[in-house]
Amino acid sequence: MGWLSKILGGSSQRMHHQGKCRGYRSGEETHNSEDELADQEREDIDYAIALSLSEDPKGKKLVEADEDGHSEEEPPTYVESEDDEQIGQEEYELVEAPNMEEKHIESQLEEDQQLAKALQESLSVESPPRYESGNIICAGCNAKIGSGRYLNCMDSFWHPECFRCHACNHPFADAEFSVRENRPYHKSCFKEQHHPRCDVCSSYIPTYADGHITYRAHPFWQRKYCPSHEQDKTPQCCSCERLEPRDPKYLSLDDGRKLCLDCLDSAIMGTAECHQLYLEIQEFYEGLNMKVEQQIPLLLVERQALNEAREGEKSGNHHMPETRGLCLSEEQCVTTIIKRPIIGPGFVFGMRTEPCRLVRKCEVTAILILYGLPRLLTGSILAHEMMHAWLRLKGYTNLSPEVEEGICQVLAHMWLDSEIYSSSGSEVASLSSSSSSPSLSSSTSTSSKKGPWSDFEKKLGDFIKHQIESDSSAAYGDGFRSGEQAMLKYGLRSTLDHMRMTGTFPV
Repeated sequence: MGWLSKILGGSSQRMHHQGKCRGYRSGEETHNSEDELADQEREDIDYAIALSLSEDPKGKKLVEADEDGHSEEEPPTYVESEDDEQIGQEEYELVEAPNMEEKHIESQLEEDQQLAKALQESLSVESPPRYESGNIICAGCNAKIGSGRYLNCMDSFWHPECFRCHACNHPFADAEFSVRENRPYHKSCFKEQHHPRCDVCSSYIPTYADGHITYRAHPFWQRKYCPSHEQDKTPQCCSCERLEPRDPKYLSLDDGRKLCLDCLDSAIMGTAECHQLYLEIQEFYEGLNMKVEQQIPLLLVERQALNEAREGEKSGNHHMPETRGLCLSEEQCVTTIIKRPIIGPGFVFGMRTEPCRLVRKCEVTAILILYGLPRLLTGSILAHEMMHAWLRLKGYTNLSPEVEEGICQVLAHMWLDSEIYSSSGSEVASLSSSSSSPSLSSSTSTSSKKGPWSDFEKKLGDFIKHQIESDSSAAYGDGFRSGEQAMLKYGLRSTLDHMRMTGTFPV
């Protein structure tokens, strides 16, 4: 029926395209107001009824001629494409009036029923939202869009040239973009700025098929790296534990360890270099009224010599997986470093060593420290081993590993805190980052570090403290936390007195 095609064709013309957010829309299609829409619908209904009445009994369509004798034909209907890549283009669909041949008179009743049904459905369809183009404001330039083309993206309207990437500030040439914190990005710009890169191989961390990204990160340094580097034997710095990047490479020490260039900057390579640091830690103990009366030899050694000395001790607790310091009580012959090595391109050479015979003159024969570690880590190890020496010289016997190693870790932590505060200009050394203690009020530090500390050294000091605080072992970790809690509650001197009498920390 021609009049039915008119109704359906007219509705198709007026439908506002609800494309995806990246599609173009024409402002010229949206100029009718709600009142105009209602008037137009009423006119269509009246026109349909008039067409119905004008048809002949055989069902042929009567076409009225204009004053010039030309007949009126139906205009073509414009339907916008829903394809993502063709949004904004128009297709032409010509709706022709059906050629109604001679049919039975009963078909007229069926057509009237179809008309009534079509009218009811057209009135029940919800009209799409319409906007007056003169009132649409561009979210980019805050100007009225007018009757030109515009975008409806991210719940806003934009001039096409105003919808730009937040990273490069260039408009979008394709139909896809990424959004982060309500800001649009080209997909390539988004990956460059927000996709995590591996700090080891510098590549983008791989994305799984379902779209999620999995990486590993050091609990302190927060350096991200591909999970595969945990299996490919990527070396790590023996001091700060950061994995070695592809560039720059770490320094290889003679005993197989790797040292990053940041830690190398303050590394102590020979026994003579460590002498000044040894004197400073003795002064630190004297400030706590805990002077070590005996002159205990201090030796810097390689990993192999330290492991051999550890095997020669009849007793003692050792922090695994690697021992970095020892307080010896037995007579031994230890190979020590008497001349620091020369630093070459990625390796060391020219280091001189000699055997040293240790004779037992008291409860402590020597303190051994692993060479090649930065000053702050060397000092914390030395402070820990010196507490072992102090306990043995003062007659603290039969202490459990948790108590002895725990209080030694407390003193190492205190020394680190003292150094960090001294480097920042503080005149009085502080206890831990959580609180201070009157027992340390007389403890000051005269650092052997010359010149201002680098940002990495300050960070390294916090890292070593973090390692002590977060240690998961029973002797070193739990022992430290119990000892620190007792000292903060009762003070260092009262805690040591209680340990002498009971062999435990006060609670």
